[in-house]
Amino acid sequence: MSLVTSTTSELLGQLASRSVSAVEVTQSYLDAIQRRDGQVGALLSVTADSALAQAAEVDRRRAAGEAVGALAGLPIVLKDNICTQGIKTTCASKMLKDFVPPYDAHVATRLKQADAILLGKANLDEFAMGSSSENSALGKTVNPWSFEHAAGGSSGGSAAAVSAGFAPLALGSDTGGSIRQPASFCGVVGLKPTYGRVSRFGLVAYASSLDQIGPFARDVSGAALLLDAISGHDRRDSTSVDAPPTLTAATVEQPLSGLRVGIAREHFVAGLDPEVEAAVRRAVEVYKSLGATIVDISLPHSKYAIAVYYLIACSEASSNLARYDGVHYGHRATEFSNLVEMYKASRSEGFGDEVKRRIMLGAYALSAGYYDAYYLKALKVRRLIRQDFDAAFQNVDVIASPVNPTPAFKLGEMTADPLKMYLADIYTISANLAGLPGISIPAGMSASGLPIGLQLLAAPFEEEKLLRAARMFEREHGPAPMSWKSGV
Repeated sequence: MSLVTSTTSELLGQLASRSVSAVEVTQSYLDAIQRRDGQVGALLSVTADSALAQAAEVDRRRAAGEAVGALAGLPIVLKDNICTQGIKTTCASKMLKDFVPPYDAHVATRLKQADAILLGKANLDEFAMGSSSENSALGKTVNPWSFEHAAGGSSGGSAAAVSAGFAPLALGSDTGGSIRQPASFCGVVGLKPTYGRVSRFGLVAYASSLDQIGPFARDVSGAALLLDAISGHDRRDSTSVDAPPTLTAATVEQPLSGLRVGIAREHFVAGLDPEVEAAVRRAVEVYKSLGATIVDISLPHSKYAIAVYYLIACSEASSNLARYDGVHYGHRATEFSNLVEMYKASRSEGFGDEVKRRIMLGAYALSAGYYDAYYLKALKVRRLIRQDFDAAFQNVDVIASPVNPTPAFKLGEMTADPLKMYLADIYTISANLAGLPGISIPAGMSASGLPIGLQLLAAPFEEEKLLRAARMFEREHGPAPMSWKSGV
C-alpha cells in the first residue's frame, strides 16, 4: 500500500512501530505534491525543507525513546488564513500576498506540540469569502475528481489536498459551510466544531460570530484525532469555551445504541438534485438498518437562513476588513495624491470583486437608518433559527441532510451570478448561525463520477456523539476512494 493512500490511523501505526519513518512519510507526500499539484492548485506554499527537518527530529526522538506527540510524524496542511510564524499567510489576497505573521495561531501551536509536520498552506477563496475557491487572487483550485469542476469553498485547497493525496490531514475554517461543502465536493470528511470549541486566535477574521476552525481527513477517525489535538480553552480568544480538549478519538469506534436521526422536511424541497436526495435517503436507510429511529422534524425558520447569514456575515466582514487600509495592514497603492486617495486606491487594488461586494453589502446593512431594519432584525431571526434546533434536539440525537443541493458544479458556472452561488449554501449556513457542530462524510457518487456528501448536525458540544454517529455510517458504507486513482 502506498503511504499516501493510508488513513491517519494506519500511518500512526506504521510510524509507532517504526516500519516507516516520519521522513519517508513526509517525502512521499511532498513527492505527490510536486507531481500533481500543478494540475490541482491546492497549495499556495510548500514548506519542504522545514517539514523534512521536523520529520527528522520526530524520528530522532522516537529512536531515542523520548515522548512524542499524538500526531507525531503526520503531515498536515493549513488553510492560508491561519497564521503561521515565519511562513506567509496570504488569505489568497493581493492585500496580504507578502504578509509573514510574527506569531502562530493557537491551532498551529497545538499542532507543533502534537508533533504534526506542516507541509504548507492551502488555497482558499479570498479572505474565505466564496463557495468554489475560484475567488482566490493567487490561482484557483480545481476538484481532484474532475478538473472542470469546483473543489468547493472557501476551504477548497484543504479539501483538495486531502482528496488528492497531498496530505492525510488538513485544517480549514467554516463560516457558512466552508469546511463541509468542499469536503462533500471532494469526497473527504470535513468537520465544523461547535462555535467556541476551537480557538480562533490567529485565524484571520471574516465573520467573527460565525468563523470556526476544523479538520479535514480521509476518514472519521482522522477527523476525531485532529479535533482532539486542536480543541480546548484559549484565554486569548474571548469566545473560546472554558472546557478541556475533546477525547473523541477514544470513543469514535463505539456505535450509538438507541440513535435517533432527524429528517427535516425543509431539507427536501424543490431545487435539490435527485442524485443528492437519493444518496441521503440511502444513508438514512443505512442508519435504519443499524437500529436507528428515524424522526420527522421541522426547522420552520430555515427559510430565512440565507438572508440572515449574508446580512450578519457581510456586516461583520465590513467591520473586520476595515483595518486593511494600506496604513495599519496590507497592500498600499503607489500612486495617490492625498490620504483619502491612498485608502481608496489601496483597497481597490488589494481586494477582489467578491470581497468588495461583501464589504459594501455589510456597510449598507450597518449604515445609519438601516441598522435596525437589516442587521438587528437578522440577529433576532438568528435566535429563532437556534431555537428551532434546540427544539429538534429534544427529540433527536443528530439531523441528517444534504450538504449541497448538487454535486460539484462546473468552474465558472456560478461566478457570473453571485446570488445563485449564495443560494447553494442553503444546507450548511444554519449550523453556523446556531453555533452547532456539523460534519460532511462521503455518501456516494453521482452518475458523472463526482462525490456526494451526507451532512450530520448535532447539539452544541456534542462532537463525540456526532463523530460516533458518522463512524457508524462510514463503517457500513466505507470512505470514498481517493481521487488520484481517477487520473490526478
